[in-house]
Parts: sequence; structure tokens; C-alpha cells
Amino acid sequence: MLIHPTAIVDPKAELDSDVEIGPFCIVGPDVQIGAGTVLKSHVVVNGHTTIGQHNEIYQFASVGEANQDKKYKGEPTRLVIGDRNVIRENATLHRGTVQDQGVTQIGHGNLFMASTHVGHDCVVGNNNILANYAALAGHVKVGDSVILGGYTGIHQFCQVNSFSMCGMGSMVTKDVPRYVMVSGDPAKAHGMNFEGMRRRGMPADVIKALRSAYKMVYIKGMPLEHALSEIEASDIYRIQEVADFVISIRQSNRGIVR
Repeated sequence: MLIHPTAIVDPKAELDSDVEIGPFCIVGPDVQIGAGTVLKSHVVVNGHTTIGQHNEIYQFASVGEANQDKKYKGEPTRLVIGDRNVIRENATLHRGTVQDQGVTQIGHGNLFMASTHVGHDCVVGNNNILANYAALAGHVKVGDSVILGGYTGIHQFCQVNSFSMCGMGSMVTKDVPRYVMVSGDPAKAHGMNFEGMRRRGMPADVIKALRSAYKMVYIKGMPLEHALSEIEASDIYRIQEVADFVISIRQSNRGIVR
């Protein structure tokens, strides 16, 4: 274990022997940090926070601090971070509230660029990219392999489903269905993330079917329920990716970006 002499690490913190703590970092008493994780410098990790293995946390990041909900009264809520995440300069990740599940959850392989924010009770999946100044309000859920462009803002309780993309400066106040690209203020749909699909090796017939499903929901002008029913009654619904697209819409509580 490498701990710089200027770092302040509470003796009650549980650190793996392979953790590296850089200069001027502060680690609180209820913190657990797994093997291979590095705190570069000037990082503050506080609260009941669990950090997995092989994460990189850069200077001036604030991880596991008390949330910004005015109802928060100091309850021992948590922040749980998985493995192989990169948390860049000035990022803020807050712990949960008792009004929700009491935990903010971060998966694996995510990149939180400089000055990003993850609010209380958020659930962030795996392999997502939050570009500079992207911010999640409380209770937001982000799936897997999502890209949030710089200065994107996600309203509280929204869901941003897997493989979707929000363009720079998007203000998202409703749910983003799986695979859909949105941008603008307020955000509107602008197609599907077909380039991302091709990069992941998605077959051409699946992309064609998703394109047809998108047209039914967004372009043909049908009422949403009518469009979903038509997709479910068609042959393309047998394709799992199309079914996932429909499910992500049907599970929406706030309505979808259109």
C-alpha cells in the first residue's frame, strides 16, 4: 500500500494492500477501497462509500460526500462503486437518501469526465461515458453503454436506457428509450445510434428492423400505443433488440423523449 505522507486516511478505513493514495487526499472512516484503485491527489472520499478494484480517481474529485437533498439529515446512506471506473477532475458523486433505496450505485468501466455530477440515489450501469459537465439529478437511472455529451443535464427520476446517446447540451426531462439519440433544449429524438450499433458489430438485419421500429414510433405520426402495438404484432418484434426497444418505452414512468 502506498499512502503519501500528506494524505489523511482515517485508521478505520478499509484499504486493500494494493491501493495507492496520492498527496493531499482525505479518506474517511467508513470507506472501503479495493485492490488496484488509485487516488491521484487532492481526492476526498467520505461517508459510507465502497469503491471496487482498479479505479482511477483524479484530483479534486469528491466521492461519497453528503448529498444535496434538503431532506437529508445525516442518515448513513451509501455510495457503491464497481471496478475499472475512471473519475476525472472535479467530479462529484453523492451518496443516497432514505427516501429512495439509500444507495447511489455505479457499475463497471464507466468514464466520468471532468466536472461531471452523479446525484443521490442514481443508478449507473456499465461502460458509460459522461462527458465534461454532464450532470445527473437525483434518482436518475442510466443503462449500459450510454454516451452523455458535454453539458448534458438529466432531470430527476428520468431513465436513460442502454445504447442511447445524448448530444452536447441536451436537457433531458423525459425518458430516453434504448438505442435512441436525443439532443436539444428540451431534448428531442434525432434517430437511433446506428453508428454505435455498427461499431459493436450489430448485424445489418437487426439495424434494419430497429430502423423500422423507430419510424413507427417517431416518424409516422401514430399515437404511441398504436405504434407499439403495431411493432408487437409485426415480424420484427421477434428480434430481441426490437423487443428491448419496445420494453424500454413501455416501462417508462415519465413518458419518452419524442
